[in-house]
Amino acid sequence: MLRVDALAARLGGMRLRFSLDVSAGECVAVIGPSGAGKSTLLALIAGFEVAESGRVLIDGRDVTALEPVSRPVSIVFQEHNLFPHLDVAANVGLGLHPALRLRPEDHAEIAGALERVGLAGLERRRPGQLSGGQRQRVALARALVRRRPVLLLDEPFAALGPALRQEMLDLLDRLRRDRGLAVLMVSHHPDDARHIAERTVFVHGGEILVSGTTEDVLGASRSTELRAYLGDAPG
Repeated sequence: MLRVDALAARLGGMRLRFSLDVSAGECVAVIGPSGAGKSTLLALIAGFEVAESGRVLIDGRDVTALEPVSRPVSIVFQEHNLFPHLDVAANVGLGLHPALRLRPEDHAEIAGALERVGLAGLERRRPGQLSGGQRQRVALARALVRRRPVLLLDEPFAALGPALRQEMLDLLDRLRRDRGLAVLMVSHHPDDARHIAERTVFVHGGEILVSGTTEDVLGASRSTELRAYLGDAPG
């Protein structure tokens, strides 16, 4: 579904180069120290950053030259990116139409997405009236109505407590399986990868140093850099 093929860019003075595949219905976690290039990897896939070389292919189609709005990708950030003056339904509706010119079937789609993420009945609330977990559910609902096959998540649950973070991971797991989404999730919490991701990649110095099943990557600590990142406490 998603193929990152020898994608190269620069982050400050650091050279970045990535190759990665994510299948439909699969979740791949991206871990690594701050400044390693994890968020830049997502930005390159989404088109917010321009690669010097390489390709991004989605469902076999080369989307490298497309603007972000034209790429079949949704992205959810830690900051939610909700508009405080709009209610929940309108914030979700932005995923369907930026000017909120919504048809009756669009309103039905919004209501269905909110029900799927457990927010039915909260359509008229503003973001400021919601908890942190509820705001993230709104962001996920907006990604769902976009019906894009690739979902990128950049530390989406980092500000949540452990119990609520696990609840959101369970929700994400159900949604990606139901929709057959290819999910790439950046997280600073190895436990997030253990909870939801079949595979994990470790990014260090602008490249993927270790890639494999989550159990192998987090259990074997096959590189000095990965052992240092995990605190030399594999498993």
